Amino acid sequence: MERKWGINFIRVASLFGLLGVFIGSQMAGETDYSIRPIHTHILLVGWLSMFAWGIFYSVYRVKNKLLVHIHGIAGMAGAVMLTSGMYFYMLNPFNFNETFTTVYFIVGGSVLLIAFMLFIIVTFFVEKDERYS
Repeated sequence: MERKWGINFIRVASLFGLLGVFIGSQMAGETDYSIRPIHTHILLVGWLSMFAWGIFYSVYRVKNKLLVHIHGIAGMAGAVMLTSGMYFYMLNPFNFNETFTTVYFIVGGSVLLIAFMLFIIVTFFVEKDERYS
């Protein structure tokens, strides 16, 4: 299960990486850096964190499979919700209600925070491997 989550995290991280680079290129081309916070969060949360989680799950075996599954869902949902919520909150391209955009943004950040806390817990359930002792 860890390897499946590992490759899924790496695939999603790659999509975030492409999106982040595209947004960076767009900002540079237009010399308009107003969405720099969105660009930064896409690259840090979406690309860097997800890639790191993917590598972790590709290398280590975890005793508690349910924790891996919950972390995977929370990590992906939180990353998507935080970055899209930031986009909705800052630009509101679809004219969503202000309360909705604020709550969506906050919930996304909260889910991502939970994912990071779950990852800390997951690291304590790694199966012992004699090669790394």
